Amino acid sequence: MPSVPKPDQATANHALRLMLRERSIMSALVAFHRGTGDVFRLSLPGFSPIIVASPDANRFVLVTAKDNFAWRTEGDPVAQLLGHGMLVEDGAVHDDARALANPLLHKRAIGGYLATMSALTDRAIAGWADEAVLDMAVEMRRITLNIVMKTLFEVDFAPEIARLWNPLLRLLRFISPGWWMVLPGIPQPGVARARALFDEYLYRIIRARREMPQGEDLLGVLVRTPGLRDEQVRDQVMTMIVAGHDTIAALLSWAVYVLSQRQDIQAQARDEVRAVLGDAAPDMAALGKLTYLGCVVDETLRLYPPAHLGNRRVVEPTNFNGYAFEAGERLGYSIYLSHRHPEFWDAPEDFKPERFLESHEAFSFVPFGGGERTCIGMNYALYEAKVVLARLLQKVDLLPVPGAVRQSMMVTLQPKARGGGAFVRVQCR
Repeated sequence: MPSVPKPDQATANHALRLMLRERSIMSALVAFHRGTGDVFRLSLPGFSPIIVASPDANRFVLVTAKDNFAWRTEGDPVAQLLGHGMLVEDGAVHDDARALANPLLHKRAIGGYLATMSALTDRAIAGWADEAVLDMAVEMRRITLNIVMKTLFEVDFAPEIARLWNPLLRLLRFISPGWWMVLPGIPQPGVARARALFDEYLYRIIRARREMPQGEDLLGVLVRTPGLRDEQVRDQVMTMIVAGHDTIAALLSWAVYVLSQRQDIQAQARDEVRAVLGDAAPDMAALGKLTYLGCVVDETLRLYPPAHLGNRRVVEPTNFNGYAFEAGERLGYSIYLSHRHPEFWDAPEDFKPERFLESHEAFSFVPFGGGERTCIGMNYALYEAKVVLARLLQKVDLLPVPGAVRQSMMVTLQPKARGGGAFVRVQCR
């Protein structure tokens, strides 16, 4: 059986030139994929994961051979930070945690969150000055943090957000791809203090809820679950904070930036929002009628998937397309590359929302994974994104700001520009 191929020297040189020119690792991955194929191995000192990128590969990892792969890798920063949160667990531990959270993320529950999502978005917009140039990576993170804390944990995070902002960003950098992949155990200055500050806050809200264990929110459910210690509740809460705000913040940052750059798309989306909503805040029925806005969200997820790489560990030897994957190896299914695969997407680098008015190849579009472990927060994220974007389109015009924006591989795929993330000028209505 042949070895998993590595990019040849010509492909590697081309990838390096692209990466230096565009200042993005994602450009290098595209070059590796185009030059080597749907299965290839990265070759770094001490770190040589296999990357797969195609609808068939996604189906294989997520469904067909899912039991041959594990999510958890002991010692990885994400496992250190999230502890035994559902995102980094396998088997019954994951299933039990998912069963607790699932009712709070079902469509029926999400309908009860919409007013809060609108109100917190409105509160943020009210603080924007007319003609202000804003970093939407910051603004969308602030909105999504406040939303996840209020809807899932019934906590007003606004009084704490300034104090805990930098510690949270430090923790997100800690679990992002970095030198730890090739230099395990590399010192991580500031992480211990950031974690201590954030954990102090988490344990404080957990203790407060144990004293008054009312409420049908997720925190109330967790503290009332027999046998769950504070440490276990903390792990689930931390997981939902990270996964429930960072992914949606990245999606919204890119969506708002694209809308500012593409006035034609912004105008069409605004016309639809006006026709469906007028000035009213959206409810579930109205959100279902925002078809074109949904296409904008999907196209943003296609080109800029927040979860750009699905990370797995091979636990049972298996093979795919004639290549052997040995136990212990790291395997990544590249959502980013699948979403830009030229065999399955017409003009894959172009932003064309209307493409989602038609069907596409199964497993070619997997922004939330697939199979039994499809992201539990998928519906929550999609509804929140439409609420926030609808309120923005009702209240402000989004105008472009000069300057290049590149793709930065953090925990999620983030926009990155000189001095910040994604700058947009807002004109208040």
